[in-house]
Amino acid sequence: MKRKVLLMGASGSGKTSMRSLIFANNPASLTSRLGATIDVEQNHVRFLGDLILNLWDCGGQDAFMDSYLTTQRSTIFQQVGVLIYVFDVESQEMHKDLEYYRDCLEGLRQYSPNAAVFLLVHKMDLVRDKGVTFDRKKQELKEQSDKGYPRPTAITVFGTSIYDESLYRAWSSIVHTLIPNAAVLSKHLTMFAAACSATEVILFERTTFLVIATSTARPNATDSQSDLDPTRYERTSELIKAFKHSCSRVREEFHSLEMELPEFTAVLDEMTKNTYVLIVVHDPTIETAALKFNVRMAKKKFEELQGLT
Repeated sequence: MKRKVLLMGASGSGKTSMRSLIFANNPASLTSRLGATIDVEQNHVRFLGDLILNLWDCGGQDAFMDSYLTTQRSTIFQQVGVLIYVFDVESQEMHKDLEYYRDCLEGLRQYSPNAAVFLLVHKMDLVRDKGVTFDRKKQELKEQSDKGYPRPTAITVFGTSIYDESLYRAWSSIVHTLIPNAAVLSKHLTMFAAACSATEVILFERTTFLVIATSTARPNATDSQSDLDPTRYERTSELIKAFKHSCSRVREEFHSLEMELPEFTAVLDEMTKNTYVLIVVHDPTIETAALKFNVRMAKKKFEELQGLT
């Protein structure tokens, strides 16, 4: 099953850089070497089972944008599952950016009316008062999305930067909408967490380390469970991707990770051929060997859930 994802926005807004971080495992320090996208670059990224993301990175130069909206209109906007439109938070041509965005929305309404729309206010690392700036931009984008249209447009807005975990938070949410059995995976992760006496269990896609699903909070959650860092998923994605890159630089392959700290124990291990699982435990009596054994016992079930058997 292929799901078409459109990545659009003005030239220089940062589309190709974020794609390089998420899908090519390149660090932020290397993105300055990337050239401008010419017309449309397509990448096919295999996710769970037979789910393939057909990512269309669309060049943002005016000539290309005009072509997408006229001669290539049906080709670009047909069968789209998700539109990701990227705005440079410090753009000097915001009026033109918004005009192109509204035109893209019209193309989407014409050919893919059920597509999800995600707007990324990018390069947030360049602004000082991030909260105020993001809220202002979010309200502006909401107003522009509904402009001239009788019904409200469902959009999701994220503030992002390639220099922190915000990019992984946004892309994990995007990918989550494309996974048909995410709720089923979450249900079984919750059962798995109970079997391990774990505080939380998180399932990551193997290559991108985007979050696929998480266990739900246990009814008798302790203070240590309820006070978990709200950015823990995306921060984990960012840190593991950086660690994997460090391993590749010394020609070593990353397989698993174990941490035993005074506050908690964590095990990151392969669950299936295209997923990793992170188990977080606050009970100091539970050994990492027991957690890894439970992962091995659960592999077959999660392979079935992901259509790998």
